[in-house]
Amino acid sequence: MCAEERSFLAVDIGASSGRHILGRISGGRMSLKEIYRFENGFTRQDGSLVWDIDSLEKHVTEGIIRCGQAGFCPESIAVDTWGVDYVLLDGSGGVIGPVYCYRDGRTEAAAWETEKIIPFEELYGRTGIQKQSFNTVYQLWCDKKSGRLDAAARLLMIPDYLAWRLTGVMKSEYTNATTTGLVSAGKTGWDREITKALGYPEHIFLPLSMPGSEAGPLRKDIAERAGFDARVVLCASHDTASAVAACPLKEDFAYISSGTWSLIGMELSSPVINEGARRANFTNEGGVGMRVRFLKNYMGMWLLQGIRKDLGKKYTYDEMMHMAEESGEPAAWIDVNSPQLTAPENMISAVRGLMGDKNAELPRVINCVYHSLARSYRSAVEEIEKLTGRRCRGINIVGGGCSDVYLNRLTAGYTGLPVCAGPKEATAAGNIIVQLMAADKTVTIEKARELVGASLGAETIYPEGKPGERTEESV
Repeated sequence: MCAEERSFLAVDIGASSGRHILGRISGGRMSLKEIYRFENGFTRQDGSLVWDIDSLEKHVTEGIIRCGQAGFCPESIAVDTWGVDYVLLDGSGGVIGPVYCYRDGRTEAAAWETEKIIPFEELYGRTGIQKQSFNTVYQLWCDKKSGRLDAAARLLMIPDYLAWRLTGVMKSEYTNATTTGLVSAGKTGWDREITKALGYPEHIFLPLSMPGSEAGPLRKDIAERAGFDARVVLCASHDTASAVAACPLKEDFAYISSGTWSLIGMELSSPVINEGARRANFTNEGGVGMRVRFLKNYMGMWLLQGIRKDLGKKYTYDEMMHMAEESGEPAAWIDVNSPQLTAPENMISAVRGLMGDKNAELPRVINCVYHSLARSYRSAVEEIEKLTGRRCRGINIVGGGCSDVYLNRLTAGYTGLPVCAGPKEATAAGNIIVQLMAADKTVTIEKARELVGASLGAETIYPEGKPGERTEESV
């Protein structure tokens, strides 16, 4: 028997795990209930790092069935994942494998090769997307060289592919498409001049659909197994776009979406595309309501995930945090975006190498990561202020990483700004509020954010002036 509350199901998939979160709306409040959780991660296949797309699809379907078994009948379902990665389909809808992970090294020379055709200055001027070797624009260059594009009939970003498998309807969602480096900044379509210049077949790119668009009804066989019918809606399917949509942002607050990646930025009404932004490697990604997510990417919890994996998961994240906290002042700072940390065989060894101390004790290694992350946040905030001309009044940290109280304190200390930590499940909440907005056209993004803030809240941490006090001169 189905529960009576109005409800929406968010399928939120990150690089290390996925979860089905039921959002229930009642009496002007939102509550979140985890229905199903599963592990995710890339695997090594024939020397390449790839995603198991079939396993992802099975888990997505299983979570929907579990939702029905638990007695819930959500009005709609939406899927969000990370950006950049995609699935190529042939004319019969078959997957042209493998589905590469952005951490695979195949794109190392792609940026250099494509820049012979389109200099990065021009590419950035058209898209406003930062240079990262794994951007879709470079991955597709590798597919072109290998001949994979010759057989391709469609390109679907990962969440678009999963929505297609749930409905039988192919659509391409806007926010995730903007991560490709192939969408015109501040506009709602693919940049055909870029795709033509690079020789990417025009027919593989579907028109872009805005967050809140309906993909289609749940496939009959899945609905029968789940015991309920539902619409599948396109949320802001890039997980960071969903997380930012749920940020209960105060005026002139920056945000940090803290997960495998730390994404630091400000929400703006228009893109910032100039030489300073390009040199600082800031990106202008699409958000809900055509807002712009002006941000910079840093490796985030990926570093701590790697350390924990190297230790055979002997310690919990809290235990690692306490180790770092008790080790005292940092022995060194490292560049958290060093290529050596992208996909190392051993994260601990990689960090020690950057520290210049191959014998550094484990607590010092972990503490180095913590301080280096917080220091990079300070640098990003200062760059945002310089590039936008706006004084940052605080930081809203959302996502799983906002539970790390030590990193929150260090962030407040290094930036000299109050830090609002929460909500933890911002991505799922953002996924859900877009579904709510699609179901009720009277709900605006501002009202939806008020709902999230009132329901899920955030703890505020104020700076104590250490380890790095921020002054007017530093802005």
